[in-house]
Order: sequence, then structure tokens, then C-alpha cells
Amino acid sequence: MNAMLSEARAKVGHRLAMHLRVDLFRLRNSTPMVSFTFDDLPKSAVTTGAQMLEAHGARGTFYVSGSLVGVDAPDWVAGEADDVVSLHRRGHEIGCHTFSHQRACDLNEAAMRQEITRNNAYLRALDPSIQVDSFAYPFGYGSYARKYQLRKEFQTCRSIVQGVNGGSVDLQFLRAIPLINREMDFDGIDRAFDEAQTNNGWLIFYGHDVTDRPSPYGCSPALLAHALRAAAKRKIPALTMAEAMRCARA
Repeated sequence: MNAMLSEARAKVGHRLAMHLRVDLFRLRNSTPMVSFTFDDLPKSAVTTGAQMLEAHGARGTFYVSGSLVGVDAPDWVAGEADDVVSLHRRGHEIGCHTFSHQRACDLNEAAMRQEITRNNAYLRALDPSIQVDSFAYPFGYGSYARKYQLRKEFQTCRSIVQGVNGGSVDLQFLRAIPLINREMDFDGIDRAFDEAQTNNGWLIFYGHDVTDRPSPYGCSPALLAHALRAAAKRKIPALTMAEAMRCARA
């Protein structure tokens, strides 16, 4: 019964986070933008995913939970601490995903502060020049209460609620499109880019592993390649979350 009540509260909190905005921010980007983001640091995202972005002159945002680094998951081999440093030094952005990969709706203010502090300390111990400006909600679960807290810590917070961001947006609950084979195909990617182009929007992709046999949460190199070609065809710049925010504030 307690578990059922907890899950019910989590769902209510997530829906409030979806629909009630902390602030409205007007995007002022001069052109459409796309960001490629990866959660949890699968090794294939560090290697295949990052290398494909780099081949297109692009960089991605990798949301890292310190407790998951070097710890293989059921669905993929994990990246190591050296991979975090390598990504950073190659120009990719390192974002926060809490240290323990806990849902925001399960954390009170003090617990969330501890998660952020611990994760930032872990990342800066790897390389003091790592600047953490971006956050992604573990498991995609937001929290209206935590949004107020997170806006003081990060420029952006990315959800997994589907949509292309445009006009006035909630920076503490940015919408995203799955770069996940079981949820997206080439046509869906093209439609998302068309919407971003029509509305001068900010398209954010999220995924995990990048391999020929992806997990239920990952994508194939072919799907990522199609997204990168779609951006190039439309001359839409592929930017990290932090880079895109700089353009959005211009």
C-alpha cells in the first residue's frame, strides 16, 4: 500500500511538473537548433555516439550519474571515469543526472542538494575544469517542488516528455524527442526537424546506447546517422545544451 501511494504521489508530482511552469523564458535563437543528449554513460555512446557527432563537427551533452560510472547495466557496458574526462576534453558537455540516479520526485530539498553536490564533486575530482550547467531528470520523472530548487543550480533541466521547444518555454522542464529505435523511425525524425524548422524551435534528442543491436532505450548508428544528416540537410546547427542556451539568450 505504501508503495502504491508513493507511486501515485510521484505521478501527480510529475504531471504538475509538466503543466505548471516555474518561469517562462522566451527563446531568442536566430535559427533552429538541435541538441543530441545521452543518459547514463553507456560505453557505446562514448565511443560510437560521440565519434559520429564529431565526424559531423558536432558535440553532445552526456548526463552522468557518478554512481553509475564504471558499473555495467543489464542492457550495456558502462563507460569509465576516463571516458568522462575524454568527452569533456573533446568538447562534449557533461551534465548532471544526480549522483545516485534517483527520481527527483523521490527526493526532498536536502536530498536533492546532496545528490547535486556529490555529483559535482565527483565530476570536478576527475577534471576541475568540468562546468556543470545542465540537468536531466533520471527516469524522466519531474517534480514541481524540485523545479524551483533546480533552477538555482542549472541553466536547463531536460525531461523526456515529447515535443519540440519553441517560443516561451519552461527551462526547468524542456521537452525532448527519443532517439530510440523502438520509439522513433526516420520519418519521425524528419517530422521533428520539420517542426523545428517551421517554428524556429529547439529540438532535443535523448537516448542511451548506440549500437547495431540497441537496448530498449538506445539507438542504432543508422538512426543517429539519419538524424545528423537531417540536421545537415536543413543547415540546423547541432549544439550542446549549454551552447544552445547561449544562442537562446542572444
